Amino acid sequence: MSSSTPQSKLGVLPFDPWVLGCAIALILTGFVMISSASLDVAMENNGTPYYYVIRQASFIVIALIGAVIVWNFPISFWERTGHWWMLAAGFLLILVLIPGVGKGVNGSHRWLPLGPLNLQASEVAKFCMVLYMGGYLVRRLHEVRSSWKGIAKPTLPLGIFCVLLYFEPDFGALVVLMGTVMGMIFLGGMRFSQFLVVIVSVVALLGLVVGLQPYRVARLQSFLDPWQDPFGAGYQLSQAQIAFGRGEWFGTGLGNSVQKLFYLPEAHTDFVFSVLAEELGFIGAASLIVLYAVLVVNIFRIGRRGEKMKAFFKAYVCYGFGIIFAGQALINIGVNVGALPTKGLTLPLVSYGGSSLLVSCAMLAVILRIDYELKKSRFDLSATRAKGKSNTSDGAAKKRSNERVQQKVHV
Repeated sequence: MSSSTPQSKLGVLPFDPWVLGCAIALILTGFVMISSASLDVAMENNGTPYYYVIRQASFIVIALIGAVIVWNFPISFWERTGHWWMLAAGFLLILVLIPGVGKGVNGSHRWLPLGPLNLQASEVAKFCMVLYMGGYLVRRLHEVRSSWKGIAKPTLPLGIFCVLLYFEPDFGALVVLMGTVMGMIFLGGMRFSQFLVVIVSVVALLGLVVGLQPYRVARLQSFLDPWQDPFGAGYQLSQAQIAFGRGEWFGTGLGNSVQKLFYLPEAHTDFVFSVLAEELGFIGAASLIVLYAVLVVNIFRIGRRGEKMKAFFKAYVCYGFGIIFAGQALINIGVNVGALPTKGLTLPLVSYGGSSLLVSCAMLAVILRIDYELKKSRFDLSATRAKGKSNTSDGAAKKRSNERVQQKVHV
């Protein structure tokens, strides 16, 4: 771990205010909406209306403590150990598939029970894969930009991860992971023609995956027209759309959602955005989207600054995490509004859940650490240049003084 430099020495804010501000706003918004959406469900299932509220508050505390710990590790640590984190994530993905070890919910085996927290291995896998890919792109950047060989190499660990996610099954995480890796490779300098070939191949592969699982075909059919079977396959999507319709421009008021009263399944997890739209209306929903947009744009801005300063690992890690935040938010919101088929993806920093919140805060901690180190590097460089100019000026003054002394002696 490295020692921190005080703000007074840096002369700038040690944390990016836009990233930190948007993250805090999203976490607080999520806590308020989970509190509103879960009271009746918690009372029915757990005998107390504050069950999910207390747990989410605990998750927030744990996630913030974890973020502080992660922030204190220098980025060089993550760069050196990226391949080990990738192996650890693969091990976790295998563990969840072992009977008696992984926890199954609704036919999916995605969680590892760790006391009060159920760790979702796919969330950890996203974090670890970005660290590994950031290091790979730094080591093999010339290969990635010049040949198919550089693009093909990372497909082996990615393919293993995707197979494991397929057997959980966690199709949403699989899509996000593939999109993130492809996005990082493309931003690393992959030729556009190669990118098009990869995109077509991936779309064909995903189509094959959907076709091999009948329940996914049923989901796709219900997505195309949820009102064809509003009390069967299209129930969840139709109820979500009712929530949006009730919200109109300004919403029904905080706490006044009707859809959360056992009409909309998973109202406090995957479909919390629908409850928010019902209670806060179009204005509230649009404001949340703006928060995500500002967050992602500034994450990419930090990455771009790192690329300009030749800190490529920092740049690619920012790009990868930015793609994850943007991708998950777009998919979750798209599912809620009926633009995409139903996926089991949480809304980052907003939906109920410990694993998602913990990993999201860890990503933000790494991003803020990158921003801090880039500012520190720029400050150190400026200080070195200023010192060099000062030394040059002092040397010139000393030379002039010596010349005057010599002139007096000569006289």
